[in-house]
Amino acid sequence: MPWRSSRRPADLRRSWLFVHGAERARLEAAPSTGADVLIQELEDFTPPARRPEARALARDILPMWRSRGALAAVRINPMEVCGAEDLAAIMAGAPDIVMMSMVATPEQVVALDAGIARLERDYGLPLGSTEIVPNIETAEGLVRTGLIAQASSRVSAALVAAEDMVADLGAERGPDCTELAYVRERFLVECVAAGIVAIDCPYTFSDIEASKADLIWARRRGYKAKSVVDFAQVPGINAELTPAEADVAHARRIVAAFDQSRAEGLERCDVDGLLVEVPTVKGARRLIARAEAFASLPR
Repeated sequence: MPWRSSRRPADLRRSWLFVHGAERARLEAAPSTGADVLIQELEDFTPPARRPEARALARDILPMWRSRGALAAVRINPMEVCGAEDLAAIMAGAPDIVMMSMVATPEQVVALDAGIARLERDYGLPLGSTEIVPNIETAEGLVRTGLIAQASSRVSAALVAAEDMVADLGAERGPDCTELAYVRERFLVECVAAGIVAIDCPYTFSDIEASKADLIWARRRGYKAKSVVDFAQVPGINAELTPAEADVAHARRIVAAFDQSRAEGLERCDVDGLLVEVPTVKGARRLIARAEAFASLPR
């Protein structure tokens, strides 16, 4: 439908920026970061006493974000906490995406889907137009990621947490993030198997160079999207998760060399010491297609 098709495709949403839900100045400044998705955060970033204030802002902030070219998202609290109140208010702003914190079971997504559908009717929004992105923040949620992803056709992506996950595991937090390595790798596999986009956890330290190293670690494993809580990290995320010209040129060389080898009746070829076979060529073609998809986006 036009409502959904006009949005940036789910697999091209690189940066997901969380913004304090009740801080109007930060909400208004957020589009200047260039983040693909802006998230009004009603959970941890918004003290409970300020949630009514934050909810009221959604009606104006979300349309403003869309007018500035970003997707407009809101992260609500779990439905069993105060998520129902969050949802009833923020749907007045017609969010593109509703994210929900602390999702651990498919039933939570089913309940959120039903609530969104009811409010789409109440607000006169196209039925099915609001996407859901569950936030996986506990071990219980992690081992059910596949089931959670399949609980609603609205689920386009899922996000894995950093701080809450570390707390749930009883792990020791550090800037090298090794304590989250298994979580992040398993989460990516679960999302790929379920056919949705995996959004990596935010890097919650202020060191920009270290955040870049962490991002490259995630990109090499297959992540195409990253959440972020620091405005200053957004440009780096967008740059690292957009195919570089040199990488695209290398991918084209791989495809051309392999096609030539096949034309000569050979099963593989050598490109800069890499023995190129069918899976490698498929990856090269995917990279080229991703670069072309970014190039075709409205500027």
